[in-house]
Formats: sequence, C-alpha cells, structure tokens
Amino acid sequence: MEASDTIESVVRTSYGRLLAFLATRTGDLTAAEDALGEALHSALRTWPTRGIPDSPDGWLLAVARNHFVSQRRRTSARETLMASMDDAADLTTTATAQAFPDERLKLLFICAHPAIDPAIRTPLMLQTVLGLDAARIASAFLVKPSAMGQRLVRAKHKIVAAGIPFEVPGPSELAERVDSVLDAIYCAYGAGWEHVQGADHHEDLAGEAIFLARLVCDLLTGNPEAAGLLALLLHCEARRDARRSATGAFVPLGDQDVTRWSAATIAEAESWLTRAATSTTPGRFQLEAAIQSAHASRRRTGNTPWDAIALLYQGLARVAPTIGAIVSQAAAEAECRGPAAGLALLASLPDDRVSGYQPYWALRGHLLSGSDPAKAALAFDRAIGLASDPAIRLFLSERRERALSRIAAAR
Repeated sequence: MEASDTIESVVRTSYGRLLAFLATRTGDLTAAEDALGEALHSALRTWPTRGIPDSPDGWLLAVARNHFVSQRRRTSARETLMASMDDAADLTTTATAQAFPDERLKLLFICAHPAIDPAIRTPLMLQTVLGLDAARIASAFLVKPSAMGQRLVRAKHKIVAAGIPFEVPGPSELAERVDSVLDAIYCAYGAGWEHVQGADHHEDLAGEAIFLARLVCDLLTGNPEAAGLLALLLHCEARRDARRSATGAFVPLGDQDVTRWSAATIAEAESWLTRAATSTTPGRFQLEAAIQSAHASRRRTGNTPWDAIALLYQGLARVAPTIGAIVSQAAAEAECRGPAAGLALLASLPDDRVSGYQPYWALRGHLLSGSDPAKAALAFDRAIGLASDPAIRLFLSERRERALSRIAAAR
C-alpha cells in the first residue's frame, strides 16, 4: 500500500479516535486538532521515503504529542503535559489501531456541554469526533461554509474559556446532554447513508455511527431514545445492499428487492425497538424506528402498511417538525390519499427552508408528474442540481425525461 493510501485510510478510520484521545489528555481541542494535523503533514513528508511504521496510529499520536508539548513554553506546563501523555509516547512502538482507548464518546458529551450554543453542538461533534469538514456540515444544515466554520471556531474557544472538563459527566448531567449526542450520531449516519457510490469514507462513517450508538446504549442502559436510535440505524443498514442494482443504479425503497434486506439486522433492530418501547410518550427516534419497522414488514407480508406509516409520520411531525419529517409525511400521505394530499403538505413549508433541500424537490417532481409534467420537470431539475450522488442524479434525470415525454405526447 502506498504511503498516501495509508494516510488516507488512517484519516478515514482513525481521525476521530486519535483526536479524542489527544483532546481528552491535553484539555485543548483546538491545539489537539493542530497537533494531529501537523502529525499528518509529517507523515506525508516522511512515510514515502522512510516507509510506513508498524503502528501508523501510534506514530501519529507520538508526533502529535511532541508537537503539542513543543508549543508550550513554560517548563511546568511542559512537564505536566509530558506526564499526562506518557501513554501516547508508549504507543510509538507498541500500539495497534485498537491499542488505545476510544475516547470519542467522552468527547461527544464534552461537545454537548450546556455552555455551548445548542445550535452548534451537533455540527461540533460531527467535525471533531466524526471527521466531517465544515463544508459538508454546512451543506447538511443549509448554511454557508464560511458561517459554519466561524461558528465551529467559536464553539472550540468556548470549551477552553468555560473550562469544560474533558470527562464523561455524571448521571445528572448525562440526561441533559444525551439528546445532542444522539442528534450528532443520527446526522453522522445520514452522511454515511447518503454516500456517493464507491466513497468508502462515507460507508465507514455509517459504521462508526452505529458503533457510537451502541456505546451510548451501553452507557445509558434503559434510555428509550438511545435504543430507538440504534433500532432506526439498524433498520436502515439492513437495506444497504438493496439500494443499488448490480450495475450500481439507485433503487428507491419501494422498488427494492426485499430478499436483499438483511434478516439478521432487521431482527436486531426489532429487538432494540422492543427495548425502546418503555416510554408512554415515544420520542423522535422511537417514532422513526417504528416507521422503518413498518417498512421492514414488507419483507414478511409483501405489502407496505402506508396508513400506519402516515399516522406515525403525523406523530413524528408533532414531536420533531423538521423539514425531513414533513417531506416524508407528505410522501406517506400521497401514498394513502393521492398526490394532491402530499402536495398540500409540501405547500405548507416555507420557501426559504426548502430551497436547498433535495428530497423536497425530488418528491415534488414525483407528485406533479401525473398532473403537471412541466412543473414536475422543473422540480426534477432542482433536485438533480442538489444531488451529489451520480446514481441518484441519473435516477432523477430518468424521471425528468418521463415527465417531458408526457408533455410531448400531449401536443
């Protein structure tokens, strides 16, 4: 393997773990990022000529550690830091990719501290713990990359200014932070789920999100929303292989071959959903998991229970009235009561909130195809422009061509 390929693999699979390990030992997230960045640059300079070390992760940790300490001018601080990071130095020769503790869960809860603006907590976790860049995060939150970058920098400074301890909070504090942590894991899985075909980083990201969801469930045994999130992710993951045809074409949920859905993963998802069903007022992730469970029932029955799904989406829209929830509710209502019902829901959404939301335009194009092909084609144009996955763009282009063919046939 080429040195550049090894570095890319380390960044893809270990960046979050390396950063969390360094940050929790130095107590300075920004400095830890700088030190790790310097270590990666050193690797790019030296590995091609000197060879790849036996433990790439351990090598990077040791170089980052030395860089961090060299930036501290006061001897007392240097000695304290050197002592606190002795285990990082040991990793130079003894570590493997799994030899150092995974501190990402700790860092997630640090980023969810009440002193940090709630609106930036999830983006902060996505960048520091899961390695998403500011541009990708900005796209997910429908803001400009420059604005997102500035908010992230301010949040990191706040961690230092507020003296937030780099440790897992006590039981009373966990409860007030867990929702933000679950949101970040959900967003991370979404980024991996919507991966560009062949982009391994995004598939790894989905797997990492599931791993972190399991850690939260272990930490917060009996938390219904944590169990609901894991059930939701597993239900989605069960369908991964069916989302593409043998040629790589995108296959929408309704057209997927259910025999390609993983029965074992669905069974595990159902087990977690059962554990989550302890609350008298189901939360967002429990409802989303129940919706995916209803879709999964098609594997057994051959039919999709759209009435039940529409009712669940109504509940979800009340609990968490996000753009995604309402657009999905519109799709379910259209299945039950026809395109006009779905279009009416879409019309209730403000223009400024949907202008950059690709699923809205894809669904609008689909629902208008029968009644107004010209408007459908325009909606598909917007959806195609907002799609990053070539397979999805091709799928939408084919739908657009069908709409245009109806216009031609009517002349």
